[in-house]
Amino acid sequence: ATIVADLCQAPQIEDGRFDCIICTQTLQFVSDPAAAIATLYRILRPGGVLLLTAPCLSQLDLDPSISWADRWRFTTTALRELAQACTGEGDHLEVSAFGNVLAATAFLQGLASGELEAKELDATDHMFEMLVTMHLQKKA
Repeated sequence: ATIVADLCQAPQIEDGRFDCIICTQTLQFVSDPAAAIATLYRILRPGGVLLLTAPCLSQLDLDPSISWADRWRFTTTALRELAQACTGEGDHLEVSAFGNVLAATAFLQGLASGELEAKELDATDHMFEMLVTMHLQKKA
């Protein structure tokens, strides 16, 4: 690792350092998701892009041997509100979700994606969000 930091508070990472940040399946483990998103926004260069995913539906990771804990699940509404709290005018924010009741049921039962047809997985039902995604481009 080049940088080791707590996303909720990382003063050692200078403002506007990164052109692109890919943050996948991490927010559920941080103590303050709003602070983590604010940090990610702060360290993103003007014109830079943040690509982020977060679970809405997922098995909990409660391994007692690890020092971090699984804390949160996110809907599109929650992730959008968290991001809007720290973004500025002119930024581009897009939040969406993937999932449906069949995919959710299959996921919870441990079925592999190959056991379903692509059209079954591709269907999106906003009442059964499984994975929430965010694309944020900071104003140049």
